[in-house]
Parts: sequence; structure tokens; C-alpha cells
Amino acid sequence: MEQVVLIDTSSWIEALRVSGRPEIRERVRHFLLNGSAAWCEMVLVELWNGARGRYEKKKLAELERGIPCLSITSDVWGLAMELARKCRIAGKTVPSTDLVITACALFHRAGIEHCDEHINTILKVHGKKG
Repeated sequence: MEQVVLIDTSSWIEALRVSGRPEIRERVRHFLLNGSAAWCEMVLVELWNGARGRYEKKKLAELERGIPCLSITSDVWGLAMELARKCRIAGKTVPSTDLVITACALFHRAGIEHCDEHINTILKVHGKKG
């Protein structure tokens, strides 16, 4: 198995839409097929919050049963707060959800699949590539 990759909400949305960007759909598909795909509770909250209709909810429930969830521990929360401070010092404002998701990936030493400029900003401020 390859390195675990936390798939952000932004990429899940693209992957689950019929009209989603093909390159993102293919990356998510790759991670699912090789068993490296993961998510965290914050991603699940965002996805369930946006799920519409019976098909989307059924698909999400199926995925939820088969994809590992990286836990958001007190250490992850602490790292999210550190990232928030670094971003503010750099003059960047980013959503709290993206701070938590990025912190979760960093803490668990997972890759992060995303198409969200806020995550690129967080990683850059933290000194990691996006």
C-alpha cells in the first residue's frame, strides 16, 4: 500500500460529481483503488452537510463504511491552532475547517489530495509543498 492520503472535501466533491474535473476524479479513483484513501471527521461533516438527494447520501454512506478515518485528536487541534497562528502572522486568513483538515494530514504524516487554494496557503506558511 502507498502512503495514506487524506482526501479533502474539495477533491471529494469533484470526484463524486459526474461533471467533476477528470484529473481530480482520476486521482481520487487511484487512491481508492490502491487502498491509500483516507478522510477525517471534518471532511465527513462537510460532505454530509452538502449531501443532497438519496443517491448522494447512499453513495456517501457506502464510502464511509470502506474508507479509514484519521482521528482528530487533541494533538491535531493543537497543530491546527499553531497553523492558524502562523497564517495570521503571514497575513493570511483561512477557514478553520481547512486548518483542521490540513493539521490532521500533517499530524498523521499523510499526503493530502485537494484542489483548495486555502490548503496550499496553509502548507506554504507551514513550509510544506501543496
